[in-house]
Amino acid sequence: MDTNDAVQALKELGHVHRLKIFKRLVKSGYDGLPVGEIREEVGIPHSSMTHHIASLVRAGLIIQKREGRILRCIPQYQRLWDLIDFLQEECCVDQKCNRIDK
Repeated sequence: MDTNDAVQALKELGHVHRLKIFKRLVKSGYDGLPVGEIREEVGIPHSSMTHHIASLVRAGLIIQKREGRILRCIPQYQRLWDLIDFLQEECCVDQKCNRIDK
């Protein structure tokens, strides 16, 4: 992950509604959740839900899959792990300490 990718992901997660959506999806597992279920659980108005989901999709943090009339959001764990790795990749390098890996 490069700096621009990290900035985009962090920017989208920096909004309270998008962070709630993403945290709920991460909790759901690899199958994700239908948009309607997410909206009900996190209490986001329908009028703004589409905008928040689109922002997370653009940042590569989630994808959407259509299942008939249901639109399912699926968290992209690799993107999350890449972001975490980016944030900690130089942890303590100035102190020459051992970094604890995954």
